[in-house]
Amino acid sequence: MAEAVAQAGLPPITPAYLATAFSDDMWKTAEHTVRALRDHFASARFADETTYGILLVPDPAKLDTRRPMPPSVRADQLGTPTDDVFDERLPAGTLGTRPGIPWTMVATITGAYGPSLGSHNQIVTAPPASFTVTGTDTRNLMIRQLWGARVLQSGPNLPDCEANQRWTFTLFPGEGLTGDQAESGTVLKGKVRFRLGKPTRTIASARTAPAITIPPST
Repeated sequence: MAEAVAQAGLPPITPAYLATAFSDDMWKTAEHTVRALRDHFASARFADETTYGILLVPDPAKLDTRRPMPPSVRADQLGTPTDDVFDERLPAGTLGTRPGIPWTMVATITGAYGPSLGSHNQIVTAPPASFTVTGTDTRNLMIRQLWGARVLQSGPNLPDCEANQRWTFTLFPGEGLTGDQAESGTVLKGKVRFRLGKPTRTIASARTAPAITIPPST
């Protein structure tokens, strides 16, 4: 994984980098935003098993987490070089971060499970107030790019994985439907999977990841 980051021309995420790349004001905003997300979705189904924190999303022009990663990257995560499963019907995908920034700070789910907030269709048709935190509609960043970055950042402790206490998948309602099918991501049968499924699924395994970008200091 470190080799893939270096080959992409991205700086390694070290304590020194974190201290210099993000200002004190950004860290304070991040702490406030993480707390606001946790409070807003505290009554959601399975809120007690969710962990909010800071996700660092790589520059999509250098390392595009909307797409499959090289098998060598997954060797660190799955124990053997493994191809991702990517449904070729999927479009390019939404970009939630701007190219040109090495690592973008995002407040979101960082643990194994997100909250259950309904099906794709229920989420996209819900009143904005249900998903608006600190003035931001958190549905906009419920996208493939952030889930791909979350999987990458998780190392061997993969989210939405069958090896966890419970298997889940994360919905991407920030992406449009492909035909009549909704996007989601999961780790199943030893592979990271970017897939399509019914937009009406409300089963307990269907989770989401509300997210808010932390803006750079001016």
